[in-house]
Amino acid sequence: MANPKFMKPLTPSAELAAIVGSAPLPRTEVVKKLWDYIKKNGLQDKVNKRNINADDKLMPIFGKKQVSMFEMTGLVSKHLK
Repeated sequence: MANPKFMKPLTPSAELAAIVGSAPLPRTEVVKKLWDYIKKNGLQDKVNKRNINADDKLMPIFGKKQVSMFEMTGLVSKHLK
């Protein structure tokens, strides 16, 4: 059974909404949309696929040029209420 906490719709910050939209979404959906964006824009590091390179839209969320996929989850959480 899915954890109800993960399914609860959360409101993205303005920075995150620029990527995933401003409607409240469950955390799982936010991460899915982020990955769609990352793949569409070729932001996965070519050498180490576990790293994501920030573009102008991801920079305010990540706070640095590159993060690991594990780090990303924590950073995204700070942009959800």
